[in-house]
Order: sequence, then C-alpha cells, then structure tokens
Amino acid sequence: MADQINSLEELAEVAGIDAPVEVVELAREPIRDDLGRSYATGKRKDAVARVWIKPGSGKVTVNGKEMDAYFARPVLQMILRQPFEVAGVEDQFDVMATVKGGGLSGQAGAVKHGISKALQLYDPALRGALKAAGFLTRDSRVVERKKYGKRKARRSFQFSKR
Repeated sequence: MADQINSLEELAEVAGIDAPVEVVELAREPIRDDLGRSYATGKRKDAVARVWIKPGSGKVTVNGKEMDAYFARPVLQMILRQPFEVAGVEDQFDVMATVKGGGLSGQAGAVKHGISKALQLYDPALRGALKAAGFLTRDSRVVERKKYGKRKARRSFQFSKR
C-alpha cells in the first residue's frame, strides 16, 4: 500500500499518459419540448405542482384559473412572482400549472418551486441566481405525525393532579 495515488497527475503517470489531465465541466443545455416549453415538478408540504413555462407576456394560469382568482391573497401572489424577480425575467414567461394536495399556502410554495426548476431548465444561466436564493431546494418541512397517548403531535392531554 506504499504507492497510493492521491492526484490525477499521479494517476496519469501510473497509466502512462503523457498529456496533462484536464477536468472538463460540461455546460448545461436548455431542456425544452417541441412547443418550446420547459416542464418541472414542484413540491411543498403535501402539495404537488406540475409547471410548464414558455416565452410570453407574464400570464400565470393555475388549474385553469388566473393567478389572481386562484390565489386571492396578495402574499401568495407575491410568492409566485419571486422566482421571476430574482432571475430578472418579469413578464417574459407564461406559466401553466396544475396543482393538487395540501392547502393554498403549500400549493403556492409548490408552484414557486416548479417555476424555479422550470426556469433553470429553460435557461441554465439563471441557475446561479435561483440557487443562491434557495428556490431550487425542496422545502422538506412537513407536518409531524400524531403520537399515541398524546392529543396532537406533542401536545399532551391536560394533567389533573387530583
């Protein structure tokens, strides 16, 4: 075990390769379908969103309804706009999403996650900004399960001393 290989150069010497070893990082290529759209799946809590984006005027459709009609609260609409603002591409893409499961807040988070993933597939140059903002990471926090002998996940029944 005395001749242990610790670097690519040592490996090249042992293999008898004269040329210097170069590590080549492949550039990411855009992934689009025949209609020029990118597709991604976003998840948050129990909600799962299927998201398609294509170049357009910034129209967002969720389950066949306009974003304003489906997500009535301004906070949820702001959540959906965040990936575009971070990437600097406001009103350049149309979004068509279908979302199932969970409540409105989880669904908004799932659509945001799907939009972020689809944007980075459509234009890999946007990946850095979206990753730095943390939009490409699935938020893994979910509801803790209820335990037996407890009222909820952690809440106990009221204790009676007498």
